[in-house]
Amino acid sequence: MAYSGCETQLDRVPATILTGFLGSGKTTLLNHILSATHGKKIAIIENEFGDVSIDDALLAKNSKYSSDEEIVEVLNGCLCCTVRSDLIAILQKLADRTSRGEIALDAIVIETTGMADPAPVAQTFLIDEKIRDFARLDGIVTLVDVIHIEQHLDAVKPQGTVNEAAAQVGFADRLLLNKMDLLVSPTDGERVEARLRAINPYAPIQRCTRSEVSVDSVLNIHGFDLERTLTALPDFLNSSAPTTKHDSSVTSVSLSQTAARHMRMVRDGDLDLSALHEWLGDLLARRGADMFRIKGVLSIAHSNSKFVCHAVHTIFTADFDDEEWVPGEPRKSKLVFIGKGLDEAELAASFNGCLATRENYARRAAGLRFAVGEQVEFCCGDDEWVDAKVVSHWFRDDSDMPAGLVAPYEVHLHDEPAEFTTWADADNDHFIRHKGTPADGGSVRAQPPHSHGHHAAKMQKTSS
Repeated sequence: MAYSGCETQLDRVPATILTGFLGSGKTTLLNHILSATHGKKIAIIENEFGDVSIDDALLAKNSKYSSDEEIVEVLNGCLCCTVRSDLIAILQKLADRTSRGEIALDAIVIETTGMADPAPVAQTFLIDEKIRDFARLDGIVTLVDVIHIEQHLDAVKPQGTVNEAAAQVGFADRLLLNKMDLLVSPTDGERVEARLRAINPYAPIQRCTRSEVSVDSVLNIHGFDLERTLTALPDFLNSSAPTTKHDSSVTSVSLSQTAARHMRMVRDGDLDLSALHEWLGDLLARRGADMFRIKGVLSIAHSNSKFVCHAVHTIFTADFDDEEWVPGEPRKSKLVFIGKGLDEAELAASFNGCLATRENYARRAAGLRFAVGEQVEFCCGDDEWVDAKVVSHWFRDDSDMPAGLVAPYEVHLHDEPAEFTTWADADNDHFIRHKGTPADGGSVRAQPPHSHGHHAAKMQKTSS
């Protein structure tokens, strides 16, 4: 099919395709765009690989979800091969609303899933007449994770399947080299840039950290060049060309407490923070190479704030968000995994094992080093150790303890009144140890990486 017509019309809505491999920082960039002071009215089309949406919740606090401000649509599935008809329907709906004067858009941004080939998505703007008359393809902006991109470019794919990372780099009109702050050596960045230029010598490369770039670097850049695209991909406008084929070993597992009861494998309830960290930390230590992406919005026991976690291979970040659960809002957790060789039943069972239930605390208590009543040494800070006794397991005091923390041990210090107790944040020799342990420590368990940063032992007065 030959392309003709509207590329010179400047009154059409500019459309940006925001792409990049899993975990490259697309949603973070989109949040920057939404929260920036630019006065633009933007329609957002969000695409997620799994069947449970996470990113729409992460965008919600920066979007009013109003036709007068931003319009947010979410597509679940692969935008480049399985849900393109849904994308066409959304764009046609926006065109109809615009023609009727219901909305006036300054831009459209499509954030693809990290597994998408951007070429078929771009093709949508050129082969459908209504969409072509309504919107112009302004540019394909590709986020590049400087830490992991070489690993994905070098991935051995089954014959006939696309290397998504290479396709995203090759088709870009602008490359944003992200996570520069995580580089060990500046020469690593230079090496990655050289590889990107070997794949795509045309796209400008802009370095950034946490996806922080100006809106003008992303929107209305007039970056798409049809002639150059047709030179590289002569079959680009052939709507009957075979759809993109992906590596079938890469799948998605969605664990959602919001799913219909008969369809979900996870149980209701808040999660225990330390159990969650232990599970995900162990999972990434064992299977980090196969874990392309983990993301979730979770409900943690003893916290009113939503807990947001992200992982890209072995790099894991998690923290309580500034957004709290609204009174009356169901506290439901959603956690999505994308990777190779995922076992849904195993992941669901591990999730259920992190629920803050009596049964789970009892099971975990059996693995603690010290029994209730046992004599120990407790660290009061600055390597000051005192004799103490374990009073109880899994202690929580809502009035004094950090959000989400349930301490494995409540202890009584021998030189304090009986009602004076404190707690050990974690079951390791940084906080609590066997009596007579040498000053240099002895064996130390890995400390759970509590994201709220509370690692120092605290002393509080409680009723025993």
